[in-house]
Amino acid sequence: MSWLDEVMWDERGLVPAIAQDAATGRVLMVAWMDRDALRRTVETGEAVYWSRSRGRLWKKGEESGHVQRVREVRLDCDGDVVLLAIEQVGGIACHTGRERCFYRKLVDGRWEVVEPVLKRPEEIYHRGGQRD
Repeated sequence: MSWLDEVMWDERGLVPAIAQDAATGRVLMVAWMDRDALRRTVETGEAVYWSRSRGRLWKKGEESGHVQRVREVRLDCDGDVVLLAIEQVGGIACHTGRERCFYRKLVDGRWEVVEPVLKRPEEIYHRGGQRD
């Protein structure tokens, strides 16, 4: 049995993947992986995900240069979530130009932006707003 066979893929052949900063432990983003994305991530040492909106694999940072260097890959107790301990090149994981995708906080019944834009998306994405 392959290590990939131990992952509990959903009906679409996907598994959620959490990208966590290896140094700080902060959760930077959540994405999806299929078998090929997880295999390529392990083989190359850089995060590759399955884009549900594009219907294809995408290497994190392929447009922005903000690649994720993978330091460790873990599988949760149920086998249905992957955790990537990563080094986020450039310090920006979110396509909005923030450190992480979880930049809104629920305060008094509404979502407030609580983390700054580090770099404007227009400065990051040069091909018609292509994001990664």
